[in-house]
Amino acid sequence: MPLLKFHLYEGKDEKEIKQILDVTHEVMVDAFEVPASDRYQLVHEHKKYQMIMEDTGLGFERTDDFLLIHMISRERTKEQITKFYENLAKNLDEKCNIKPSDLMISISSNGDNDWSFGGGKAQFLTGDLS
Repeated sequence: MPLLKFHLYEGKDEKEIKQILDVTHEVMVDAFEVPASDRYQLVHEHKKYQMIMEDTGLGFERTDDFLLIHMISRERTKEQITKFYENLAKNLDEKCNIKPSDLMISISSNGDNDWSFGGGKAQFLTGDLS
């Protein structure tokens, strides 16, 4: 049920973007123990002047491969979040050539009453989903 929004600079081809989405989904399913069918991903491509992502003084060298992932999800444990961050950075580096210094992740938490998957119903509240 996590909703992931991917923000990246224009220029990657369809295959590269699909690989980023697939790798992220695999890591998310493992870290958060959600069903594989919980896949909700949006890609937003930006011109260089439309996305400014600095390093908050941490010394990261950003490149044109920079990727911001904004996740909207139920509350997760510290252990789950740490596992997600670490494994995603490792796997994106190994499988997509996105360096950990080019990865930024933000998670916004919400609750069961904040989701409707269709039909005008709150499936978590009605018991259709758990």
